[in-house]
Amino acid sequence: MKIYWIKAQAPRRVLALVKHLGVQAEFVDIGRELKTPEFAALNPNLKAPVLVDGDTVLWESSAIMAYLCVRESCDMWPARNPPEQVEVLRWLSWNDCHWAPAVGPFYFEHIVKRTFGFGKPDRAALIDKVPNLKTFAAVLDGHLKSRTAVACDRLTIADFALASMATDWRETEMPLDAFPNIVRWLDGLMRLPAWAEPWPDLQSAAA
Repeated sequence: MKIYWIKAQAPRRVLALVKHLGVQAEFVDIGRELKTPEFAALNPNLKAPVLVDGDTVLWESSAIMAYLCVRESCDMWPARNPPEQVEVLRWLSWNDCHWAPAVGPFYFEHIVKRTFGFGKPDRAALIDKVPNLKTFAAVLDGHLKSRTAVACDRLTIADFALASMATDWRETEMPLDAFPNIVRWLDGLMRLPAWAEPWPDLQSAAA
């Protein structure tokens, strides 16, 4: 199995899951080669991550995470429980439609720009992004009030999806201080070694 990755939020989800499950894989840092014809043959969207496992080629992090869970018989994707699948899918969809667009600008200004040499964060550009973030943070915070995980009362791929851009909320200056249940949930995930250190260059020889 090969995992093509760059140091960004979507690959982080997949890399953390690979490490968490103890999957043996070869990690290919695609870096600035995303637009090559060779990579386009794997993913016409020219984005990472991409999984190649024999004849199976997958892109989109949620699909890759589900595939890994099925392959490893892990219920972080509840393959044998349709009602739980629906619950996880609800939160994956909410992430894509609401949460990621709300936190994404903060992640871009503070993480993406630094990672790829795009310059310093433009804090002024984030001022009008705060209300939208707070709107959806209130939804998630209320949901997590009596829960330790986003779906199914246990760790699922929904946790990894929703946390991927928000994990560095302090560094990215996301205004999440007023949402203690989100903070508790994010801090709890950081106690998972695979989530705290997902990148291949920080992994053990098991990678």
